[in-house]
Amino acid sequence: MAADTTVSVTGWGRTAPTVARLIRPRTYEEVAAAVRDCGARGGIPRGLGRAYGDAAQNAGGAVLDMTGLDRIHAIDAEGGTVLCDAGVSLHRLMEVLLPLGWFVPVTPGTRQVTVGGAIGADVHGKNHHVSGSFSRHVLALELLTADGQVRSVRPGTTLFDATAGGMGLTGVILTATVRLQPVETALMSVDTERAHDLDDLMARLAATDHRYRYSVAWIDLLARGAATGRAVLTRGDHAPLAALPDRCRARRRPLAFRTPRLPAAPAFVPEGLLSRTTVGLFNALWYRAAPRARTGGLQRLPGFFHPLDGVPHWNRIYGRGGFVQYQFAVGYGREEALRRIVHRISERRCPSFLAVLKRFGDADPGWLSFPVPGWTLALDIPANLPGLGAFLDELDEEVAAAGGRVYLAKDARLRPELLAAMYPRLDDFRALRAELDPRGVFVSDLSRRLAL
Repeated sequence: MAADTTVSVTGWGRTAPTVARLIRPRTYEEVAAAVRDCGARGGIPRGLGRAYGDAAQNAGGAVLDMTGLDRIHAIDAEGGTVLCDAGVSLHRLMEVLLPLGWFVPVTPGTRQVTVGGAIGADVHGKNHHVSGSFSRHVLALELLTADGQVRSVRPGTTLFDATAGGMGLTGVILTATVRLQPVETALMSVDTERAHDLDDLMARLAATDHRYRYSVAWIDLLARGAATGRAVLTRGDHAPLAALPDRCRARRRPLAFRTPRLPAAPAFVPEGLLSRTTVGLFNALWYRAAPRARTGGLQRLPGFFHPLDGVPHWNRIYGRGGFVQYQFAVGYGREEALRRIVHRISERRCPSFLAVLKRFGDADPGWLSFPVPGWTLALDIPANLPGLGAFLDELDEEVAAAGGRVYLAKDARLRPELLAAMYPRLDDFRALRAELDPRGVFVSDLSRRLAL
């Protein structure tokens, strides 16, 4: 029988906690039983809890912790595919697959994400302009729907397109078959350069991003005046074996997956630690410490993709009030809207030291998938910043007016009336849910708030 306790649940931003029954199934049969018995308030699957907002919460209902289903069933080391349970983390896949010369096709800013969560949020990474989001590399999945059926779902079907980015609301993903990326080493070949303002940064990205598989810019949102939007641009690709120096230690074990681990963030952090002053000093130091231009630097995978994973519980540094991760996208041709928003954030003096700008490639087929061809900016802001809610509401309206959208996997506060303008397939998603789950078995705090 699956373990069952009542707990307070939050997203990674540690805001808006709600109480739910936490069920920990260990078998597919226990998942089916939990879905049948989750009660009038329904249930929602949850992975490693890295959704920033309320997508994996369910006030008064059930939350299904899927991390107990974590088996890797089959690896095709010749063809480059893996079949695994939805509860397997990207970290675990890297541990197993890298020694075989394979890497996950897409990874977000943390490897502490389950495969099921990566599909449910249709996560993207630094390579979206080349590779798209995670679900583009899913060849098949098994989905337990509200009627108790386990359905084999493939790309190109309406159920797949509703599930990819569907935030767990079409059912529980049990397994997935994923196509992998071949690599020769566990190192990255990285080019780094500084951009002196937002226009300089956008021009560099637009002109040369096509040369790189991975691209991201850390942006200083506290800089003002002529320096508004100054940034450190980091781009690269998997280093081939030939790029490693002859006497390099990594040549002996080029595919070894080493993950640094620093002390955990303390459980209690003083409020106001991340003030405008402290974050402004950090941002200035970080910008000045970056090389003006450096090519071909070698960097280990964790440092390039997941630097914060080395600090357990890093989300505690924002204090008990938590933080809001705000991410939006606007299409190409809407650069003026992006400029206005960056200038507004800069003038508002939002103390954000984790702010990144990227370019998206072609849109993905998921009806609620976030990426659109264009620009995306993500930033973290302490949740207790005075007037933050009203300020972000204004930004939402500007994003929607520009034909853009906010990322549901990071959202905890979007007003529902803006959702349809941001996601044109919303009515299709709602209609399919009504047909597939007429009793509302799968539900979350996010789905109630936004009437998904």
